[in-house]
Amino acid sequence: MTTEVLKITGDPAENERVIEKAARIIRGGGLVAIPTETVYGLAGSALLETSAEKIYAAKGRPADNPLIVHVARPEEAEDFARPGPLYFRLAKRFMPGPLTVILEKTDRIPSTVTAGLGTVAVRCPSNPVARRLIEVSGHPIAAPSANRSGSPSPTAAEHVYADMNGRIEMIVDGGPCEIGLESTVVRPDGDDACTVLRPGAVTPEMLAEVCREVRIAPAVVEPSLAADGTPESPGMKYRHYAPKAEVVLINASHAKFLEYVREHASGKYGVMIPNEDAGYFGGGMMLLTGNRGDAKEASRRLFSLLRRADEAGLETIYAELPEPEGETLALYNRIIRAAGSKILTLGSGRT
Repeated sequence: MTTEVLKITGDPAENERVIEKAARIIRGGGLVAIPTETVYGLAGSALLETSAEKIYAAKGRPADNPLIVHVARPEEAEDFARPGPLYFRLAKRFMPGPLTVILEKTDRIPSTVTAGLGTVAVRCPSNPVARRLIEVSGHPIAAPSANRSGSPSPTAAEHVYADMNGRIEMIVDGGPCEIGLESTVVRPDGDDACTVLRPGAVTPEMLAEVCREVRIAPAVVEPSLAADGTPESPGMKYRHYAPKAEVVLINASHAKFLEYVREHASGKYGVMIPNEDAGYFGGGMMLLTGNRGDAKEASRRLFSLLRRADEAGLETIYAELPEPEGETLALYNRIIRAAGSKILTLGSGRT
C-alpha cells in the first residue's frame, strides 16, 4: 500500500478537495490519519466493523482497547448512544474541544469499536479539518492516535508517516497539533458527578464547574492499579506512550534533579528540562520543555521530544516527575506510563 500525504493549505478549494478525497476513503472502509487539536488520529468509519479491525491491525493494537468515536456536533451522539443530561451540560461547556465522554451505546456502533463494551466514548473535536471531514464523510469516525501501539502519540504529520507509511491510505497534514496530549476522558456517574479515566487539557478543576463531584480513577495516578480486563478508556494500559529509550523519572527538588543527572548520566542520554536550564549540562541532548512553569507548553512538547530522543538513538531520558494535579495531571499521567511507572525518589522528594 502507498500512503499518500496531502497538505491542508490556505486555499479553501484545495482543502475541500483533500477533505472530499479523505471522506471517500472513510466511506469505503479505508483509513486516513487526520489532525485534531490534541494529537493526530487514525480515522475510520465508526459504523463499519471492518474499519475498526483495520485500525487495530495498522496500529498493532490489542482489540481489547476501545476506540473513541468523533462527531461533528455534540448532538450527533444521539444517533448511536444514549446521552443523559450531564453529557449535554458537559458538551455545552467543553465541546467542540478536548473532552471525551463515556456513554451507553446502541447497536448502531459495532462491538469491535467499543472492544465489546456496552459503552462508547464520544468526542467532538475543535479542529476544523477533523470536523469538516466527519461532516463530508457522513459517518461518525473512530479515531485513536495515529501511531504504532505503545509508542509516543503523533503531534505532527511526519510522526504519523514514520509509523504508518504503507499501513494506511492517506495522511492529511494539517500542521502541528495545538494541545499535544490526548483528550480528557470522563465517565458520568449519574446526572451530577463524573470520574476522570484519562486526564487531558480539560482539568478536574474545570470539570468541577459543571459536575457537583469529580472523582479521579486510581489508575490515572498509579498505572499498576489499572484493571487486568478490558479498559474503560483508551490510555489506561500500564505501559503506554513509551519511547525506545529508558525514561528515568526523578522525584526530587529541581536542584537535586539537576545535580543527580550531572553526576550520574552517561552514555547516550537526554534530559527533559526547561529552557532556562539549557546551558547547565556539558553533555547529553537537551530536550527543552519550554519556559519553566509553562505546563501547557511542556505537555504540547512531550510526545515530540520522546520521538526526537528515539530519532537520536538515545538510551536514557531523565525527567522530573510532575505534580499529579491541576494542569500537570495529564503530563504526569503520560510520562509515568512512558516510564513504566518507575520513579527514583531522592531524599524526601520535591520538598
